[in-house]
Amino acid sequence: MDLMYYIGLALVLFVIGGATVLTRRNGVIALLGVEIMLNSCNLALITFSRMWGNLHGQVFSFFVMVVAAAEVVVGLAIIVTIFQNRRSTSLDGVNLMKN
Repeated sequence: MDLMYYIGLALVLFVIGGATVLTRRNGVIALLGVEIMLNSCNLALITFSRMWGNLHGQVFSFFVMVVAAAEVVVGLAIIVTIFQNRRSTSLDGVNLMKN
């Protein structure tokens, strides 16, 4: 199978994730969109790694997965705090928490 199909799939996944982040107001769904975007970057990194015949892309992909795991933990903690204060996971009222 041609490797450009994987790049096309990564591009489609990135666009879907970006559209999810920009259009949805629910915090959990926005985090899901960010995760889709990070996974599309991982797919592209691994595809380029295979295309060039080295392991650098796979090593970078591993580090992206570590950062994504940390992002999920911090993001979900923030969303749980917002839910406890506002009884909603909507991102529209987050700027009201500045006090």
